[in-house]
Amino acid sequence: MTTALPPRAGRRCHNALNPLHSTLYFSPDLDREFGALGFTDQSAMRLAARSAALGAVGAGTVAATFYNYNHELLSRHLPAVWDIASPADVLAARLRTVDATLRRLLGKDTVSSPEMAEAAMLALRATEACTRHARPLYSAHADLPVPEAPHLAYWYAATLLREHRGDGHLAALLTVGLDPVEALVSHTATGKGMAPRWVLGSRGWKRADWEAATERLRGRGLLDAEGELTEAGTALRDELEERTDLLDSAPYEHLGAAGVERLTELGRGFLVTAAVAGAFPADLVGKG
Repeated sequence: MTTALPPRAGRRCHNALNPLHSTLYFSPDLDREFGALGFTDQSAMRLAARSAALGAVGAGTVAATFYNYNHELLSRHLPAVWDIASPADVLAARLRTVDATLRRLLGKDTVSSPEMAEAAMLALRATEACTRHARPLYSAHADLPVPEAPHLAYWYAATLLREHRGDGHLAALLTVGLDPVEALVSHTATGKGMAPRWVLGSRGWKRADWEAATERLRGRGLLDAEGELTEAGTALRDELEERTDLLDSAPYEHLGAAGVERLTELGRGFLVTAAVAGAFPADLVGKG
Protein backbone atom coordinates (compact mmCIF):
# COMPACT_ATOMS: atom_id res chain seq x y z
CA MET A 1 0.00 0.00 0.00
CA THR A 2 1.38 3.42 -0.93
CA THR A 3 0.68 6.81 0.58
CA ALA A 4 0.72 10.09 -1.35
CA LEU A 5 3.65 12.22 -0.22
CA PRO A 6 4.19 15.97 -0.44
CA PRO A 7 6.31 16.97 -3.46
CA ARG A 8 10.00 16.12 -3.05
CA ALA A 9 9.45 14.67 0.43
CA GLY A 10 11.60 11.66 -0.40
CA ARG A 11 14.37 13.91 -1.72
CA ARG A 12 14.31 16.00 1.45
CA CYS A 13 14.55 12.86 3.54
CA HIS A 14 17.46 11.62 1.44
CA ASN A 15 19.21 14.97 1.86
CA ALA A 16 18.89 14.64 5.63
CA LEU A 17 20.21 11.07 5.80
CA ASN A 18 22.80 10.86 3.04
CA PRO A 19 25.38 13.30 4.48
CA LEU A 20 25.62 11.34 7.72
CA HIS A 21 26.69 8.33 5.66
CA SER A 22 29.33 10.53 4.03
CA THR A 23 30.94 11.54 7.33
CA LEU A 24 32.85 8.28 6.96
CA TYR A 25 34.92 9.62 4.08
CA PHE A 26 36.10 12.72 5.96
CA SER A 27 36.77 11.01 9.26
CA PRO A 28 40.24 10.71 10.82
CA ASP A 29 38.94 7.44 12.25
CA LEU A 30 39.00 6.00 8.72
CA ASP A 31 42.71 6.77 8.40
CA ARG A 32 43.38 5.08 11.73
CA GLU A 33 41.31 1.94 11.12
CA PHE A 34 42.43 1.45 7.53
CA GLY A 35 46.01 2.35 8.38
CA ALA A 36 45.96 -0.56 10.82
CA LEU A 37 45.03 -2.82 7.90
CA GLY A 38 48.05 -1.63 5.93
CA PHE A 39 46.54 1.15 3.80
CA THR A 40 48.73 4.22 3.24
CA ASP A 41 46.93 5.97 0.36
CA GLN A 42 43.76 7.90 1.18
CA SER A 43 42.21 7.36 -2.26
CA ALA A 44 42.72 3.63 -1.89
CA MET A 45 41.10 3.68 1.55
CA ARG A 46 38.00 5.48 0.36
CA LEU A 47 37.59 3.43 -2.79
CA ALA A 48 37.91 0.23 -0.79
CA ALA A 49 35.48 1.45 1.85
CA ARG A 50 32.69 2.14 -0.61
CA SER A 51 33.25 -0.76 -3.02
CA ALA A 52 33.96 -3.60 -0.55
CA ALA A 53 30.32 -4.70 -0.48
CA LEU A 54 30.71 -5.63 -4.16
CA GLY A 55 33.53 -8.06 -3.36
CA ALA A 56 37.10 -8.03 -4.70
CA VAL A 57 36.15 -6.07 -7.80
CA GLY A 58 38.39 -4.31 -10.29
CA ALA A 59 38.43 -0.84 -11.78
CA GLY A 60 35.88 -1.59 -14.48
CA THR A 61 33.14 -2.59 -12.08
CA VAL A 62 33.74 0.44 -9.88
CA ALA A 63 33.86 2.81 -12.85
CA ALA A 64 30.42 1.54 -13.86
CA THR A 65 28.86 1.67 -10.40
CA PHE A 66 30.44 4.92 -9.19
CA TYR A 67 29.87 6.64 -12.58
CA ASN A 68 31.89 9.83 -12.14
CA TYR A 69 35.34 8.51 -11.20
CA ASN A 70 38.22 8.50 -13.68
CA HIS A 71 39.08 4.93 -14.69
CA GLU A 72 42.78 5.81 -14.58
CA LEU A 73 42.50 6.65 -10.88
CA LEU A 74 40.53 3.51 -10.18
CA SER A 75 42.98 1.28 -12.05
CA ARG A 76 45.85 2.55 -9.90
CA HIS A 77 44.16 1.11 -6.82
CA LEU A 78 41.84 -1.66 -7.97
CA PRO A 79 42.03 -4.60 -7.67
CA ALA A 80 45.36 -4.04 -5.87
CA VAL A 81 43.63 -2.89 -2.65
CA TRP A 82 42.37 -6.42 -2.08
CA ASP A 83 45.97 -7.59 -1.70
CA ILE A 84 46.17 -5.26 1.30
CA ALA A 85 42.95 -6.42 2.94
CA SER A 86 40.02 -8.60 1.97
CA PRO A 87 36.58 -7.09 1.37
CA ALA A 88 35.39 -8.71 4.62
CA ASP A 89 38.22 -7.10 6.59
CA VAL A 90 37.52 -3.74 4.91
CA LEU A 91 33.81 -3.94 5.78
CA ALA A 92 34.64 -4.73 9.41
CA ALA A 93 37.05 -1.79 9.56
CA ARG A 94 34.46 0.43 7.93
CA LEU A 95 31.89 -0.39 10.60
CA ARG A 96 34.43 0.27 13.35
CA THR A 97 35.13 3.61 11.70
CA VAL A 98 31.44 4.48 11.60
CA ASP A 99 31.04 3.54 15.25
CA ALA A 100 33.95 5.74 16.34
CA THR A 101 32.96 8.60 14.05
CA LEU A 102 29.32 8.79 15.12
CA ARG A 103 30.20 8.52 18.79
CA ARG A 104 32.69 11.38 18.38
CA LEU A 105 30.42 13.61 16.28
CA LEU A 106 27.06 12.98 17.94
CA GLY A 107 28.06 12.17 21.50
CA LYS A 108 27.21 9.13 23.60
CA ASP A 109 23.85 10.48 24.70
CA THR A 110 22.58 10.92 21.14
CA VAL A 111 24.03 7.62 19.96
CA SER A 112 22.15 5.75 22.71
CA SER A 113 19.01 7.90 22.64
CA PRO A 114 15.43 6.76 21.97
CA GLU A 115 15.46 9.13 18.98
CA MET A 116 18.33 7.23 17.40
CA ALA A 117 16.52 3.93 17.90
CA GLU A 118 13.38 5.46 16.39
CA ALA A 119 15.33 6.80 13.38
CA ALA A 120 16.90 3.40 12.79
CA MET A 121 13.52 1.72 12.92
CA LEU A 122 11.98 4.20 10.46
CA ALA A 123 14.89 4.09 8.04
CA LEU A 124 14.98 0.30 8.05
CA ARG A 125 11.24 0.23 7.43
CA ALA A 126 11.71 2.44 4.39
CA THR A 127 14.34 0.06 2.98
CA GLU A 128 11.78 -2.75 2.93
CA ALA A 129 10.45 -1.30 -0.35
CA CYS A 130 13.83 -0.85 -2.05
CA THR A 131 14.34 -2.96 -5.17
CA ARG A 132 17.44 -4.83 -6.30
CA HIS A 133 17.12 -4.95 -10.08
CA ALA A 134 19.56 -2.65 -11.91
CA ARG A 135 20.82 -1.35 -8.55
CA PRO A 136 24.23 -2.97 -7.99
CA LEU A 137 25.55 -0.85 -5.11
CA TYR A 138 22.27 -0.99 -3.23
CA SER A 139 21.87 -4.72 -3.82
CA ALA A 140 25.40 -5.51 -2.68
CA HIS A 141 24.90 -3.56 0.54
CA ALA A 142 21.49 -5.14 1.10
CA ASP A 143 23.25 -8.51 1.37
CA LEU A 144 25.14 -7.31 4.46
CA PRO A 145 23.74 -7.99 7.95
CA VAL A 146 21.96 -5.22 9.82
CA PRO A 147 24.17 -4.07 12.72
CA GLU A 148 22.67 -4.50 16.18
CA ALA A 149 23.52 -1.11 17.70
CA PRO A 150 20.86 1.48 16.77
CA HIS A 151 23.34 4.12 15.56
CA LEU A 152 25.03 1.58 13.31
CA ALA A 153 21.68 0.27 12.09
CA TYR A 154 20.67 3.85 11.28
CA TRP A 155 23.90 4.42 9.35
CA TYR A 156 23.43 1.13 7.52
CA ALA A 157 19.84 1.97 6.56
CA ALA A 158 20.94 5.43 5.44
CA THR A 159 23.57 3.72 3.30
CA LEU A 160 20.96 1.47 1.69
CA LEU A 161 18.71 4.44 0.94
CA ARG A 162 21.67 6.44 -0.38
CA GLU A 163 22.82 3.72 -2.76
CA HIS A 164 19.27 2.91 -3.86
CA ARG A 165 18.76 6.53 -4.88
CA GLY A 166 22.26 6.70 -6.31
CA ASP A 167 21.78 3.71 -8.57
CA GLY A 168 18.59 5.26 -9.93
CA HIS A 169 20.37 8.59 -10.35
CA LEU A 170 22.88 6.97 -12.69
CA ALA A 171 20.07 5.77 -14.93
CA ALA A 172 18.67 9.30 -14.92
CA LEU A 173 22.08 10.76 -15.83
CA LEU A 174 22.24 8.48 -18.85
CA THR A 175 18.71 9.45 -19.84
CA VAL A 176 19.43 13.20 -19.81
CA GLY A 177 22.77 12.69 -21.54
CA LEU A 178 25.34 13.82 -18.98
CA ASP A 179 28.68 12.02 -19.03
CA PRO A 180 30.70 11.62 -15.79
CA VAL A 181 32.51 14.96 -15.85
CA GLU A 182 29.52 16.87 -17.26
CA ALA A 183 27.47 15.51 -14.36
CA LEU A 184 30.02 16.83 -11.89
CA VAL A 185 30.42 20.24 -13.55
CA SER A 186 26.68 20.83 -13.82
CA HIS A 187 26.10 19.73 -10.23
CA THR A 188 28.78 22.12 -8.97
CA ALA A 189 27.19 24.87 -11.04
CA THR A 190 23.98 24.49 -9.01
CA GLY A 191 25.90 25.63 -5.93
CA LYS A 192 24.99 22.41 -4.13
CA GLY A 193 27.80 20.18 -5.38
CA MET A 194 31.39 19.80 -4.25
CA ALA A 195 33.82 22.57 -5.05
CA PRO A 196 36.01 21.80 -8.09
CA ARG A 197 39.18 21.16 -6.10
CA TRP A 198 37.41 18.49 -4.04
CA VAL A 199 35.91 16.92 -7.16
CA LEU A 200 39.21 16.83 -9.01
CA GLY A 201 41.10 15.55 -5.99
CA SER A 202 38.70 12.73 -5.16
CA ARG A 203 37.47 11.66 -8.60
CA GLY A 204 40.80 11.66 -10.40
CA TRP A 205 40.02 14.11 -13.18
CA LYS A 206 42.36 16.88 -14.35
CA ARG A 207 41.54 20.55 -14.75
CA ALA A 208 41.65 20.03 -18.53
CA ASP A 209 38.89 17.42 -18.22
CA TRP A 210 36.80 19.88 -16.22
CA GLU A 211 37.28 22.66 -18.76
CA ALA A 212 36.49 20.36 -21.68
CA ALA A 213 33.25 19.27 -20.02
CA THR A 214 32.40 22.91 -19.34
CA GLU A 215 32.82 23.71 -23.03
CA ARG A 216 30.61 20.78 -24.03
CA LEU A 217 27.89 22.02 -21.69
CA ARG A 218 28.22 25.54 -23.11
CA GLY A 219 27.87 24.07 -26.59
CA ARG A 220 24.58 22.50 -25.54
CA GLY A 221 23.37 25.80 -24.10
CA LEU A 222 23.41 24.49 -20.54
CA LEU A 223 26.12 26.81 -19.17
CA ASP A 224 26.76 30.46 -19.95
CA ALA A 225 30.09 32.18 -20.57
CA GLU A 226 30.71 32.53 -16.81
CA GLY A 227 30.03 28.85 -16.16
CA GLU A 228 26.63 29.45 -14.58
CA LEU A 229 23.62 27.32 -15.43
CA THR A 230 21.42 28.77 -18.13
CA GLU A 231 17.66 28.46 -18.00
CA ALA A 232 18.00 25.29 -20.06
CA GLY A 233 20.71 24.00 -17.74
CA THR A 234 18.58 24.61 -14.67
CA ALA A 235 15.65 22.87 -16.35
CA LEU A 236 17.83 19.85 -17.18
CA ARG A 237 19.11 19.56 -13.61
CA ASP A 238 15.53 19.84 -12.35
CA GLU A 239 14.46 17.10 -14.78
CA LEU A 240 17.35 14.95 -13.60
CA GLU A 241 16.31 15.22 -9.96
CA GLU A 242 12.65 14.63 -10.77
CA ARG A 243 13.52 11.47 -12.70
CA THR A 244 15.63 10.36 -9.76
CA ASP A 245 12.75 11.09 -7.36
CA LEU A 246 10.45 8.93 -9.45
CA LEU A 247 12.88 6.02 -9.50
CA ASP A 248 13.43 6.38 -5.75
CA SER A 249 9.83 6.88 -4.63
CA ALA A 250 9.03 3.36 -3.39
CA PRO A 251 10.82 3.38 0.01
CA TYR A 252 9.30 6.71 1.03
CA GLU A 253 5.81 5.82 -0.16
CA HIS A 254 6.15 2.61 1.84
CA LEU A 255 7.13 4.54 4.96
CA GLY A 256 4.24 6.98 4.53
CA ALA A 257 3.97 10.73 4.89
CA ALA A 258 4.11 10.83 8.68
CA GLY A 259 7.05 8.43 8.84
CA VAL A 260 8.98 10.35 6.18
CA GLU A 261 8.38 13.64 7.97
CA ARG A 262 9.55 12.20 11.29
CA LEU A 263 12.61 10.50 9.78
CA THR A 264 13.57 13.74 8.02
CA GLU A 265 13.22 15.67 11.28
CA LEU A 266 15.38 13.21 13.18
CA GLY A 267 17.94 12.98 10.38
CA ARG A 268 18.30 16.74 10.17
CA GLY A 269 18.88 16.94 13.89
CA PHE A 270 21.68 14.37 13.76
CA LEU A 271 23.17 16.07 10.71
CA VAL A 272 23.25 19.52 12.31
CA THR A 273 24.96 18.07 15.38
CA ALA A 274 27.54 16.31 13.23
CA ALA A 275 28.19 19.38 11.10
CA VAL A 276 28.69 21.61 14.15
CA ALA A 277 31.15 19.03 15.47
CA GLY A 278 33.26 19.45 12.32
CA ALA A 279 32.13 16.46 10.27
CA PHE A 280 32.78 18.17 6.93
CA PRO A 281 35.47 20.50 5.53
CA ALA A 282 34.35 24.13 5.51
CA ASP A 283 35.10 24.53 1.80
CA LEU A 284 33.56 21.26 0.63
CA VAL A 285 30.57 22.73 -1.21
CA GLY A 286 30.67 25.66 -3.64
CA LYS A 287 31.33 26.82 -7.17
CA GLY A 288 34.84 28.13 -6.65
